[in-house]
Amino acid sequence: MMSAFEPCAAWRKGVTFRYGLFFLLSVFLLFSHSQTSSAESLRASGCSVSTEGYLLDLSREYEKETGVKMSVLGGGSMRGLTDLVQSKVDFAASCMGREVNDPSDLKFIPVVWDALVFIVNKSNPISNISPQNVRDIYNGKITNWNQLGGPDLGITSFISTPNGMSGIGQSLSKMILNGNPVSKQPNSVVMQSSAALWEQMVAKTPGGFASTGFASARKRDVKILKVNGISADKKNIVSGKYPFGRPLYLVVKKDPKPEVRKFIKFVLSRKGQEFIFSYGISPIDEVK
Repeated sequence: MMSAFEPCAAWRKGVTFRYGLFFLLSVFLLFSHSQTSSAESLRASGCSVSTEGYLLDLSREYEKETGVKMSVLGGGSMRGLTDLVQSKVDFAASCMGREVNDPSDLKFIPVVWDALVFIVNKSNPISNISPQNVRDIYNGKITNWNQLGGPDLGITSFISTPNGMSGIGQSLSKMILNGNPVSKQPNSVVMQSSAALWEQMVAKTPGGFASTGFASARKRDVKILKVNGISADKKNIVSGKYPFGRPLYLVVKKDPKPEVRKFIKFVLSRKGQEFIFSYGISPIDEVK
């Protein structure tokens, strides 16, 4: 005969079994959710010209279309490449092309056509400059705007680290300085390798001067100088009439995770390139 306590004991066993199943199911769902969340988010950092010029806007479009959470930070090309190598991000933005010492497992993918441009404060009446003028500013031979027909106002040149380890520094070295790095002069101010900082400082400094990218400079409260009378605009950059065109890259590791491949495919797709065109800059497929 069953005692009065036996049904209660059986009930407790049933509850224990059900709670055990519930616990295991909860752990499984939590693990599955964390795996899904990880797969549905992407992190990037790098070139400020890229992030300000197109990548933030394009990432928002991708997030709206796919639901993938996008986290994009600037900080400069070197930061992005370093973060990628250290697996802190899923991909990097760079205006630096591949260098001989770059890790072999990095893949540089050109996605946007940009240009090296030279900027001054909007109050500066100077509107034109020559490549030799730019060289002379960086070499310390031109230190006052009156040497270029402007006001009696000292030039404050904003540069990155003296060894030129930045996307802008690389472009300056190759396109303007005959292979030499940017060097510090008495009137230059060395700042972090981020074009966003130089652009902001030029906007605040009457005698300011800096080199940066067209994609981001066009959105700032600065004046973009003509070069030998040629404006740095989309048409002249695409045609090659403006002399200092250059690509912007997205950088991934070889065999990136599927969600990274999907994003890169979107950027290079007709739809992604049309979005870039709508931002007022040149998608890579515009340049033949």
